[in-house]
This record gives sequence, structure tokens and C-alpha cells, in this order.
Amino acid sequence: MVKLRLILGDQLNEQHTWYTTPESDCIYLMAEMLQETNYVKHHIQKVVAFFLSMRNFSEKLQSKGHKVKYYNINDPENLQDLDKIINQCINQFGIEKFEYQLPDEYRLDQQLKTICEGLKIPSEAFDTEHFYTSREELASFFHGKKTLLMESFYRQMRKKHNVLMHGDTPIGNQWNFDQENRKKYGGEVPIPKNIEFQKEVTEVIEEINRAGISTFGFIDSEKFVWPTSRTECLEMLEYFCNHLLSHFGDYEDAMHTQEKFLFHSRLSFALNSKMLSPKEVIQTAVSYYHKNESTISLSQIEGFVRQILGWREYVRGIYWKEMPNYSSLNKLENFNPLPNFFWDGQTKMNCLHHAIQQSLEDAYAHHIQRLMVIGNFSLLTQTHPDEVDAWYLGVYIDAIEWVELPNTRGMSQYADGGILATKPYVSSGNYINKMSNYCGKCHYNVKQKTEDKACPFNALYWNFLDDKKEFFQGNQRMAMMLNLLNKIKPEELYQIKQKAQDIITNINDY
Repeated sequence: MVKLRLILGDQLNEQHTWYTTPESDCIYLMAEMLQETNYVKHHIQKVVAFFLSMRNFSEKLQSKGHKVKYYNINDPENLQDLDKIINQCINQFGIEKFEYQLPDEYRLDQQLKTICEGLKIPSEAFDTEHFYTSREELASFFHGKKTLLMESFYRQMRKKHNVLMHGDTPIGNQWNFDQENRKKYGGEVPIPKNIEFQKEVTEVIEEINRAGISTFGFIDSEKFVWPTSRTECLEMLEYFCNHLLSHFGDYEDAMHTQEKFLFHSRLSFALNSKMLSPKEVIQTAVSYYHKNESTISLSQIEGFVRQILGWREYVRGIYWKEMPNYSSLNKLENFNPLPNFFWDGQTKMNCLHHAIQQSLEDAYAHHIQRLMVIGNFSLLTQTHPDEVDAWYLGVYIDAIEWVELPNTRGMSQYADGGILATKPYVSSGNYINKMSNYCGKCHYNVKQKTEDKACPFNALYWNFLDDKKEFFQGNQRMAMMLNLLNKIKPEELYQIKQKAQDIITNINDY
């Protein structure tokens, strides 16, 4: 029986059992498609990274004796649509069975189900053999419970997979060291030079332009730094363990004008493309920790494990539990447009300038920049979550909808009304000042609310709480904030709201 096996661009898992033994009657299908490059406007580095990684994966398979049909973006035979390409291959190669790995995006999952229903040959779906959990595991775990608390799910994952455990007890008798992961970075510890893979990518960029793909952001065609093969991804993992893990937890929430990456691993693209598996990343890091316990504290490794075994698996479970309705939720009824400076970084607000500029330059920002600077501002200005979603999905190299959507629409924008987060992640300028050095040289004064040069976050924060106070009545985690709001004198609140309205109305001047 001649089989056609589809490999999507984020299914680059060399360790999948599909590839154990080459089969003469099996053809692997990979395709660069306008369908995938154009459903949202992507950062140029994101498109380059996926194309290079897919091509490297295809070459690796062929070097091991597998048959691969690969469509480059400008291939004359490339029909640019998954349905058409699959049917073309079935006819061209006399395929008798079609197989695919379960997609991680609902959109593609539905498309492939529809495609298979229309085929005249048998089809079968396989697991990607990547995640710790199945699609349905989180929903089963929380069945009958009122809240979907990540911490309880994380503890279950630790127990089930025996990560940082002594039997049923966490190592150190403490599950979570989040309180110790909130240090501001002030140069106390030198930050090692970033590991980079400097590749010349002029030809790929020319192919993308020739195909008419619309992108945004910056790229250095002489020095493309992201890993695009499993070998490079493993090097990046090893570098993180050897040079960054020892201070990762301490400064994972910190932000600094001169240090874009601090001690972050930047392994998210390697993980989300599946060139690395979460299990091998955690096993490697935990093993390194145990060999170096004299120099690496438990809080460093626990913070790292929590991001992958806890948060990453959790948001995937939320995605599959709540889709497709989740992608259109707008519980806070926010409808304002995305500011123009999201596309060029040109704003006088120093925190936003740095976080957005870095996103445009590197297709990357770490979780606090995404959540507490860019996301916080988007929510405080009551921007439509559809616009925020599209920007996040396009700008970040690691953004695939299953992980981007719950993080953005749920945690960052609270558009799901509290399915994922127990409270909105909003703050005044004080939090940003506490966790960064952004405010020191800002055009605006972080200590002022309504003056001409007052930090916009301050008026926007209190205005948001006042605008949405009815929605948050009864939310215990919002009680303290709402009590403080009620203590503001009416005339002062009026001035705050006037200032906030001016900011929202004239947002592109700030």
C-alpha cells in the first residue's frame, strides 16, 4: 500500500516513530504554502525560520533514506492550498492511504478532517508524540471543578511525570518559587553573550518577496541568528544549561534597556516547531541542575520547569477545551484600534518603545514584556482583542495559535472573562518601574497621573478599573484594587478619566 504522510511546518520532530525505518512505499509531503504565510501578516524572521527549518528537516529525512515530496514556495507545481496539494499528490503518486499527525491549530485540524472526508482512500491521524499531555487531559483533570487553576494542574504534572519530586513530595518541600523569581536586574551578574547561528538568508528572503508574501519587522540577511535545525536547537539547549540556568529564575520577570534577553533560554521556537521536545528540554535542564546543585539553586530550575511542564501544557489544554468559541471572546467589550506605533515602535513611552522595537527587530520579547508592557497597555487602552491577537500571532517567531491565543486573549487581554486567569494582568507604571530600568529615561514621569508628562499607564489604569468595575464586582482578587478606586475623590477621578480619554483619543501622539 502506497502511503502519503503529511508533515506540517510545526511538526519537525525527528524522533517521531514515523521515521524509525525508511519505507519504500511511503512518501512524506511537506509544503511551503501561501495558505499558511497569509492567514495573518507575519514577521519576516518568522517566515524565514519556518522555511529554513522545514527545508533542513526534509533534507535530514532524505539523508536517512526517506522519500520526501517538498514544495518550495515558488515551485510551479505548488498549488498553495493544503487540500489541492494533497489531492495532487494522491493522483500523481497513486496513493492508497493518507496519514497525518494531529495539528495543534484548530483551523488546520478542521481543514484536515474536511479533506479526509472528501478522499476516496482511507486516512488516519497520528499523535505528534511531542507534548506531555493529550489534547483532552486538562479538560478531564478539571471536570466538575469551578476554576481552572494552573497551579493545581502543574502539581499534577510534576507528580505524574516525576519531575523535581521525592515520591509525592516536591524537592525542597515547596512547589512554587514564584516569589523568588521577581528580581529587578541592575547588572549584579554579568550576562553571557547570546548564542547565535549566523546564517546568510538573502536567497530565502528573495523567494518570499517573489512569492508576494506580505511581512513586517526587520531581518539581517547576512546574520540570521535563530536555530533552524535540531543540531542547532540542541546547542542552544546546552548553552542555556551551561551559561544561563544558574540565574534564570531570579531575573525571569526583569526588563532592561541594554539587555534584551537576560537569562532566558529563547528555546520557544525550537519547542513550538517540535525540533526539541519538552521532555528532553526538562530532562536535560533538571539533570544539569542535579549535577550543579552547589551553584544552581532550586528556584532557578523550578521556574524553568513551571514555564514548560506547567504553563505550556496548561495553555494547550485550555485551547483545545475552549475552541472554537475562544477565538472570538470579548467579554470586556473592548473595541479600540491597535495604535500605529505597534508597527514601528515610535512612541515616547520608553517601555513600549523598547518592548515593541525589540519585537520588530528580533521577532522575540520575553513573557513579561509581552504581558505587562505591551499586553497591559493594550488592555488599559481597551483595544479590540482581535487586533491584539493578530499582532501577537504575527510578530513573534514562536507564536502558533494554540499557545498564542490563550496567552493573549486569555491571560493578557482577559477577553475570556476569567476562564484562564483569575484577574486581569493590569498595572500602573509602578510595576514597570519596579521590574525594569525603562522609566528612568522616559519622556513621561512614572510618579504622575494627570500632568502633561504623567506616565500614561497611571491614568489608564484607574480609568480601566472604573470603566470595568461592574464586571469585576464579586471578584475577590480585584477587591483591593476596587477599594482603592472607591477612595479616589470624585474630582480627582474626573481628571484621571479626562486624561485617560485624551490618551486613548490621541494615542498615536504619545
